[in-house]
Amino acid sequence: MMRLNLVLLIAVLVSALYLVRAQYESRWLFTAVDKAAGEARKLQIENERLQVEKRGQSTPSRVERLAKEQLQMRTATPAITQYVTLGGLNTAKAPSGGSAAASVASVGAQ
Repeated sequence: MMRLNLVLLIAVLVSALYLVRAQYESRWLFTAVDKAAGEARKLQIENERLQVEKRGQSTPSRVERLAKEQLQMRTATPAITQYVTLGGLNTAKAPSGGSAAASVASVGAQ
């Protein structure tokens, strides 16, 4: 009888220790999940901020301003446009009737 009581006492102590360990691990995992959720929220906010910044930096007016200031580009106008013909450069005005596209297409075909 004494041996049975001792075995049962050891079994109760082992199960109690296992229960404490399981509760500790559960709390540790809960805090890890909570930290991960907080980090996910921070990353989502950062992503949204970067998306807004990206949209702001890719506006046509900003791109045009940077092209003019940093790359010294100019807006293409008919006065400075040169049309390529089979004979070389032609600084005359664009041919009428949309044949410029036909000229360019025929140059590319040869």
